Amino acid sequence: MEEEDRIEESSRVRLRGRTFSGGGVNESRWVDGSEVDSESAPLSLFDDNEAKEGYGSLRRRLVKKPKRVDSFDVEAMEIAGTHGHHPKDISTWRTLALAFQTLGVVYGDMGTSPLYVFSDVFSKVKIESEVDILGALSLVMYTIALLPLVKYVFVVLKANDNGEGGTFALYSLICRYAKVNMLPNRQPADEQISSFRLKLPTPELERALSIKETLERRSSLKTLLLLLVLMGTSMVIGDGILTPAISVMSAVSGLQGAVKGFDTTAVVVFSIVILVALFSIQQFGTSKVGFSFAPALALWFFSLGSIGIYNLVKYDITVIKAVNPAYIYFFFKKNSKDAWSALGGCILCITGAEAMFADLGHFSVPAIQIAFTFVVFPCLLLAYMGQAAFLMKYPESSDRIFYDSVPESLFWPVFVIATLAAMIASQAMISATFSCVKQSMALGCFPRMKIIHTSRKLMGQIYIPVINWFLMIMCVVVVSIFRSTTDIANAYGIAEVGVMLVTTTLVTLVMLLIWQTNLFMALCFPLVFGSIELIYFSAVLSKVLEGGWLPLVFASFFLSVMYIWNYGSVLKYQSEVREKISMDFMLELGSTLGTVRTPGIGLLYNELVHGIPSIFGQFLLSLPAIHSTIVFVCIKYVPIPVVPQEERFLFRRVCPKDYHMFRCIARYGYKDIRKEDHHAFEQLLVQSLENFLRKEAQELALESGLQEMDLDSVSVSSRDYSTRDVPDNEELKVPLMLGTRSEEAETSNSEAASAALPSSIMSSEIDPSLEYELSALREAIDSGFTYFLAHGDVRAKKNSFFLKKLVINYLYAFLRRNCRAGAANMSVPHMNILQVGMTYMV
Repeated sequence: MEEEDRIEESSRVRLRGRTFSGGGVNESRWVDGSEVDSESAPLSLFDDNEAKEGYGSLRRRLVKKPKRVDSFDVEAMEIAGTHGHHPKDISTWRTLALAFQTLGVVYGDMGTSPLYVFSDVFSKVKIESEVDILGALSLVMYTIALLPLVKYVFVVLKANDNGEGGTFALYSLICRYAKVNMLPNRQPADEQISSFRLKLPTPELERALSIKETLERRSSLKTLLLLLVLMGTSMVIGDGILTPAISVMSAVSGLQGAVKGFDTTAVVVFSIVILVALFSIQQFGTSKVGFSFAPALALWFFSLGSIGIYNLVKYDITVIKAVNPAYIYFFFKKNSKDAWSALGGCILCITGAEAMFADLGHFSVPAIQIAFTFVVFPCLLLAYMGQAAFLMKYPESSDRIFYDSVPESLFWPVFVIATLAAMIASQAMISATFSCVKQSMALGCFPRMKIIHTSRKLMGQIYIPVINWFLMIMCVVVVSIFRSTTDIANAYGIAEVGVMLVTTTLVTLVMLLIWQTNLFMALCFPLVFGSIELIYFSAVLSKVLEGGWLPLVFASFFLSVMYIWNYGSVLKYQSEVREKISMDFMLELGSTLGTVRTPGIGLLYNELVHGIPSIFGQFLLSLPAIHSTIVFVCIKYVPIPVVPQEERFLFRRVCPKDYHMFRCIARYGYKDIRKEDHHAFEQLLVQSLENFLRKEAQELALESGLQEMDLDSVSVSSRDYSTRDVPDNEELKVPLMLGTRSEEAETSNSEAASAALPSSIMSSEIDPSLEYELSALREAIDSGFTYFLAHGDVRAKKNSFFLKKLVINYLYAFLRRNCRAGAANMSVPHMNILQVGMTYMV
């Protein structure tokens, strides 16, 4: 193979006893990014002080010829190489501690299901023989074993996005491997983020590439995938409404048999009081409300297991024979249609299974697996077998099976623990709802809202006031209208199974596209688990008129809101791309931009990652003067959970140097917190800009000096890197320094290479042009910052279809008017804002 065709070539530099490979330095580097003057790839790997001591051995440079190079991409590669993503191994004791904490956050919902499962199942099927009891028990046992244990614990948890789970995490994972995001702002530089982690080719690569190309080529498939994700997210939000309602009501209903005169109205009123209190304390933070209750949930699971063993031994231990799946066949043979209807109650035994995946970001995969396998699963099996044993002797107690099966002397302690467990179960789904909404906002699928971060240590602990009070009102309405856990259970089943079907579909796509699993194994997953879920879904859909319509209404409402917002945002972005200002026009204006340049720094916020936004032209027309330094700031969310702080910012120069215009792209993951205030952001931006200017001068000096070197071990490309001077039929030559060489060879050539460097590179004198630009920047800093924002109005064109006009001119406009304003969302001071109106015709 020709040397020119190789991508990796050895080049290692030793300095002051330290070894750097492929750009492995300990600081972020800022490189030249002029869109007009040059787009040269940087060569320097050292700071100014190290340059004075000598460079060591420069073994070899490889000249690679890509079609086009963006300085953003070069900088991103260097930063990613410098700050690699190295996940830390968690100790065994830490894993066990996390497993204990999952009881209070993840498994509360599933843990409270024994309160209402059998009472709902036997409201459809009357107990006439032991077949009814053993068949229902066998259904529950195998449902828990197949879906939460086999599907989620052993398969779905592995489909995490760098430790994050949930519907949007799967979507972002797919977006990284295929360009299916509806917002076309992806850059090659994003792939250099250390946590991006693309998979290496496998024998199944051809099939995966075929699927990838099909998804990227057909916009209809992109839209279908987005709708599927939004539907799953809408179902999760629906769970956030139904879980508190059914959990709290089921716990409180235990008082009906224990307290005389405690009727249904009293249950409803008492439940509403608890729900209002539950949502009122959300503002204090999930960690204070949820994590501290892990001991209570541990006691709850211990109670379930202990009472189950007690009932098994006392009443009928023979119910253990329900492990024989033949009883499921006998159950359906005897009850036929009623048995199928009872599946809607049976599915309630795994409510909250999705939380194992959705709340993964707070814990780890081993912690969740350990907690479910060794605590939750056996305790639930014992609880259901104990209730079945009790029913074998007292079949008439099916309406209140849980509390009737509790020994009389333990009723009140168990009631208190059950009420606490119900509140904690509600907390898990409320927190999951907050997380889903935040992820939706980050990926451009939900209107902007105020987000309060309630923990300084855990970035996932958030509180969204608008969503919190909306959930509370809906919960109170649901409890007031339905007044029965049976009707709420009919609604609950549809939301739960709907989320599972979406997860099964997305994980199958991950298997084919990313894991590149064997085709037979990949298809077995949806065939087995998808078939089971579809059977359950058909059963719960039959209850649409009996309460099942409720989650469908909730899901349709949130789906419409999210899709309309995403649709309008994509059209707005496409309009900005079409109307951006051309570089030729900027060159005609000259460095004064056709107006007066006054000292100061103007930060113009926009969504474009390339080009000059049209709103800048509006400011030039509206203002009598413009600031001496202009920075186009793009707040961009990339489809990964977290962007490391050292890899967050990318800079480049816009127009020639005398324009003093720059672009800054601030990249955030969908789990990141933008917690810096405007003062901290300004300081960070200025520091980064100064580093950019210094490194730019250093790279240009080094590059110019290396052209004078005539070393056999160094291959230097032409200085002419300007894209405007390169003919269209020639490729841009970019020097790369990658790979390693033996240390012995480096040491022998160290002095020769150092001596060969020209004195201009070794000089510590500051470049006059750099000194002038830094002084101009400091003068601008002293004059202060001004934030330029656009007050945009999006309107459909006159020749658009009626439906598009309705969606854009009324529905999307309503959401934009009532969502959080850009100034508040970007954390900029109101006193330093300049806004101009802008109408985007889409």
